[in-house]
Amino acid sequence: MNKKYIKVLVKIIFAALLGVGGSQSVALEGKLTIVTSYPPDTTTTFKKAFENKYPGVTVEMLKKKTTAGIKFLQETVSNNKADLFWASAPDAFEVLKGDELLVKYQTKVKGIPEKVGAFPINDPDGYYKGFAASGYGIMWNTRYLKAKKLPVPNEWADLKDPVYFGHVGMSAPSRSGTTHLTVETVLQGMGWDAGWAEWKAIAGNFDTVTERSFGVPDGVNSGQFGAGIVIDFFGLSSKASGFPVDFVYPKVTTLVPANIAIVRNAPNPEAAAAFIEYLLSNEGQELLLDPKIRRLPVNPSTYAKAPAGFPNPFEDPTLGAEVKFDLALSKGRYNIVNSLFDVMITYRLQELQEAVRAIQKARMALAGESNPAVEKLISEAEELVNRMPVDEARASEAEFNAVFKKKRKKASTKITGRQAEVESGWDDEVKANYARAVELAEKAQSMM
Repeated sequence: MNKKYIKVLVKIIFAALLGVGGSQSVALEGKLTIVTSYPPDTTTTFKKAFENKYPGVTVEMLKKKTTAGIKFLQETVSNNKADLFWASAPDAFEVLKGDELLVKYQTKVKGIPEKVGAFPINDPDGYYKGFAASGYGIMWNTRYLKAKKLPVPNEWADLKDPVYFGHVGMSAPSRSGTTHLTVETVLQGMGWDAGWAEWKAIAGNFDTVTERSFGVPDGVNSGQFGAGIVIDFFGLSSKASGFPVDFVYPKVTTLVPANIAIVRNAPNPEAAAAFIEYLLSNEGQELLLDPKIRRLPVNPSTYAKAPAGFPNPFEDPTLGAEVKFDLALSKGRYNIVNSLFDVMITYRLQELQEAVRAIQKARMALAGESNPAVEKLISEAEELVNRMPVDEARASEAEFNAVFKKKRKKASTKITGRQAEVESGWDDEVKANYARAVELAEKAQSMM
């Protein structure tokens, strides 16, 4: 253990003993740097409130996507300038913990339960703390759906309906930690093959795959598309801010904590500890109810001040009960899930849409009639679209998962080595399957 690391631990323990953020106060000063994926409405609100409480501290929010934040901390480990990592995806914190880039911290605030739903609020090993709960679901623009005469979607399966063709938006899991959790939740809730088939069928109805997770609520709010797949606070905050939108948790969803952690060799561990304590304090928890934020607090007593109809996971046992999220499973195949989504959906969206649309048309042509030959062709087309280039067991192998280190920000992003070889093989297989599916579906339709 190096001297700098020991010094940081001593400073954190000293701050804790003084009761940082508790009934006693300690003079704090300097810059507090937070690597975060959160939108400005959240970061600005907490920055102002914390700086008002501790005027000697200047908070810098270093905005990065979750995956980019992980990479940033990995690449700057030898000269770290960040104090806190603040994001929604617990598997991202597990990656950093596994890389020994976080340090343990014992919070002083009382009244926080051990679990939200079936999931531990805090890391059992003490490296990261939950400050809010997050679920995943569907938001929609009420005016858009009414104008287009579209039904309200309540379940993931609803978004597979041909009526939603061209009306759905989503970001890619490689670009958003919360989207990754959404994708992984469905995979765990439905199983590997059925879950991926669900995502492909939904993606066939996409209007777009947005570059940032923020692009999905923005697209729904503005009416660029009618429905979006989002983390709950995007939908809840948009509704509270007056946009003509609504949000629902599908049955197959999960409820997990959004987290914060002190980075190893943090330059200002005292201020970092104080920020965590502030997030968990009554004042910090009540800020989560701000219409611009609308996150689910982890302190059950805070819900007494929540608006009518606000989700309360401590009173609604059905919320997120369908999926017992396996964090270790998610962490173990994190990179492969992201790569598969990009290869099969993000960068083959047009080909996937053509295949899905051809199958939809063939199904509509067959509706109400019995034609075994046509049904066989359609089923073969669907099987080709749903076929996976790698099975679940292989995807969870640590050695294989380690191959996928680079994410493609765009289709033209240069990838080399073994990852390029594997993804190229997947791409060839997927492209051929989609093209053959179109041929079979169009043949089926021509027979009606």
